[in-house]
Amino acid sequence: MGHAKKDVPFRSLNIAVLTVSDTRTPETDGSGDVLDNALTEAGHHCHSRTICKDDRYLLRADVSRMIADPDIQAVLVTGGTGFTARDVTPEALMPLFDKEIEGFGELFRAISYEEIGTSTVQSRAFAGVANRTVIFCLPGSPSACRTGWNRIIREQLDARHRPCNFVEMVMPDAETACSPRN
Repeated sequence: MGHAKKDVPFRSLNIAVLTVSDTRTPETDGSGDVLDNALTEAGHHCHSRTICKDDRYLLRADVSRMIADPDIQAVLVTGGTGFTARDVTPEALMPLFDKEIEGFGELFRAISYEEIGTSTVQSRAFAGVANRTVIFCLPGSPSACRTGWNRIIREQLDARHRPCNFVEMVMPDAETACSPRN
């Protein structure tokens, strides 16, 4: 980690993984596997893994339960962020946000441009905060999940990352207050 805070311990978070798909099963959920493995390797705990159909109301209900659960600090959603008629993740979840994290989608698309070129404009990746739970919504491909986790989310869910990270918001008692840039 390039920007590490000195004397700040790693804080393991409880993270839920939610795959949005009409066709994936636990056996074929490669994107959920990528996220589950990545967060576990980073030292976090996978609180739960769920697959939800591409239905805005079912999806909204599932995520509402997650953000109401005090044991879940973050939710990683994969799928439903494209432009097909069934892709409803942004429409389902944005109304739940207390605040949108505009920079996440912008940064994800900028990084994705390096990997897939102009096709990144078809990604509606986004993130937000609801009830002190941070929610990252990624495209449904394993490659996009790796990119999102490795290039953005991993550092933002690490209390040692400076100058700021989301651990400070989801665990306010953590000794991770934002430090000034030097």
